Amino acid sequence: MAKSIAALAIILPCYLLGAEPSAFGAGDLNNPNPYGLTSTEAVLLETKKNLNKVVVKSNNQANEVESLRQRVDGLQTIIESISTSSHENKLKIKSLLDESSLKSQSNVEYDKRISKTIEDNSNAIVVNAKEIEKINLLIIEISKIVDSINESYVSKNEFNSLVNDVNKFKDLVAKELKAKEKQPSKQSTYEGMTNGEVETKAKELYDQKSYSESLKYYKYLIDKKYKPARSHYMAGEIEYYKKNYAEAIAYFKKSASLYSKADYMPTLMLHTAISMDETGDKKNAVNFYDAVISQYPNSDSAKTAKNRLSKTK
Repeated sequence: MAKSIAALAIILPCYLLGAEPSAFGAGDLNNPNPYGLTSTEAVLLETKKNLNKVVVKSNNQANEVESLRQRVDGLQTIIESISTSSHENKLKIKSLLDESSLKSQSNVEYDKRISKTIEDNSNAIVVNAKEIEKINLLIIEISKIVDSINESYVSKNEFNSLVNDVNKFKDLVAKELKAKEKQPSKQSTYEGMTNGEVETKAKELYDQKSYSESLKYYKYLIDKKYKPARSHYMAGEIEYYKKNYAEAIAYFKKSASLYSKADYMPTLMLHTAISMDETGDKKNAVNFYDAVISQYPNSDSAKTAKNRLSKTK
């Protein structure tokens, strides 16, 4: 419509110019202040004015439309910029969220590892506490056994009880006494011999398993207080192999009380335990077996003690 109005604005002036002008300018529609207009000319002038107004208004509207278009283009550019910026922000936000998620997962994994470590340490502490408790109980039990051994080993009551067992061998002792009365006196038997020579002879008879003869020599040495700890030990060994267990225990106990660090102590304690075992004193026998194992773990006596102990318990 704006184009039609503009064309009309161009055609009408040309038509009007074609009319015959007045000699004095009457009827000149192009005059700024036209005069002498006919009614037709007046209508044309009014129409021209209206058309001019329409053209001006149309031009103004076109300018406004162009301005609006430019503003729309500008807004479109701004919107596109905002859209681009928004997309970039979304990407940044997504990246931050992803990073945050990774950190969160990392923190969760880290927390899990810490929790697992704490749990493992707690379990280890509980296990160690139980092991320590077992060790403490074992120490207490060992202490009791040691105390029991010490008490049984040096107790006068136990010693007297063991001596009383000799009554079971009265007949045997009586026979040995009678045999002893028939033999020459000690003075004549050992006359001219040193204590060392008597010991050598006693050991020689022991090695030959002439236990009764060997015992005479060791008793002589005991009376002379010559190497009393070893002499009592050897007398105990002789009684042990003769299965006179009560007498053997008495000799062993005396020997240990005189010298408890002798090299023959593992054997002495083992044979004491076996002698007790054979006389029915199982409780003290077990204590002595345990003592041999704990004090002389690498000895042959300890191996024998373990075997005997397994059969006793």
